[in-house]
Amino acid sequence: MADPASFLSSTRFKIIVAVAVLLIGAVAAWLVLTRGQESTDDAQVDGHVTQMAARVGGTVLKVHVADNQAVTAGAVLVELDPRDYQIALDRARAELADADASLVAAQSNVPIASTAAASNLTTAQGGLAQARSAVVAAEREVDAARARIAALQAREREAQANATRATRDVERLAGLLAKDEVAQQQYDAAVAAAAAGRAAVDSARAQVREAEAGVPVAESRLAQARTGEQQATAAVRSARTVPDQVTAIRARATSAQARVDQARATLAQAELNLQYTTITAATDGIIAKKSVNPGQVIQPGQPLFAIVRVDDVWVTANFKETQLANMRPGQRVTLDVDAYGGREFSGTVDSIAAATGARFSLLPPENATGNFVKVVQRIPVKIVLDAGQDGGAVLRPGMSVTPTVHTR
Repeated sequence: MADPASFLSSTRFKIIVAVAVLLIGAVAAWLVLTRGQESTDDAQVDGHVTQMAARVGGTVLKVHVADNQAVTAGAVLVELDPRDYQIALDRARAELADADASLVAAQSNVPIASTAAASNLTTAQGGLAQARSAVVAAEREVDAARARIAALQAREREAQANATRATRDVERLAGLLAKDEVAQQQYDAAVAAAAAGRAAVDSARAQVREAEAGVPVAESRLAQARTGEQQATAAVRSARTVPDQVTAIRARATSAQARVDQARATLAQAELNLQYTTITAATDGIIAKKSVNPGQVIQPGQPLFAIVRVDDVWVTANFKETQLANMRPGQRVTLDVDAYGGREFSGTVDSIAAATGARFSLLPPENATGNFVKVVQRIPVKIVLDAGQDGGAVLRPGMSVTPTVHTR
């Protein structure tokens, strides 16, 4: 009969060997089954979260949504008191009307001023030409008067010479008449000729005085003509400066146009501000983090709630860098969602991030300073759900997921 101790020892050995064989087989089977797969528990459901904030400040009149309520794009969520913005809109409209009126007045002055400037310049240039012609005529009149004086003075000297000769003839004939050497008739003729000579001298002198009196008149006319020429020249210069005034009028019209544009911009902004008093949903989704209530005074940019889109979710899995050797976009993925006790969803690798998560952190590591300790980095991988699943109905951003990527 065999020794019981030996039997027990042999049995224990066989059990140990059997267990070891089973463990080795299980490990081998696990390695075979998991070959070509990469998995991680550092993964969450992601989605679009739209933060809704007020564009303008004011008092909240109505809130039309509650936490976790589903909304559609364009639905009215919050209404603010619009009275202040309605008043601002009315004032902007009045300012635009006033600016339009000023623009019409300024623009109407431009053609009037341009036409008047051209007409004044033409008139002034015509007046200057007439004034210069008058000056030329007056100068000719003065020259003619002076020439007439010279001619009459010459005639006066001629008459004086003739009168002197006639007087001397009378004196000579008087002596001869006393001696009866000449006839009385000849003497009387000489006396008459002397009288006629003196009369001619008097007439010539009168004509000279008359001509001399005409010279100041002609010179006065010349002075008046020159004064008129100076005035006409000044008028032309003044008319030539009118285009500068027209330019100023056009500049005022341009400025009025600018004021109209500014008033229109102000009106457009007032209309937008009035519209902003009604806050609408930017997208479909579910309301989350609601922090607004009726009667509350809010400021521009103040967050009110978030809209989470649950119809377009995906998974962000942070795989270790050592797991990405064979991972490519388009590979099949099995998703195990923790919240549903291992319920699986199917998906596809969409893309691999361009950098590790640490590079986008608030304080990225600087390995060039201090003591370096190598840490295996993780790189985000985007996984999209396959169509035909109810992921949008049950999955929510932030849920934990265990994805398994089938790399082969």
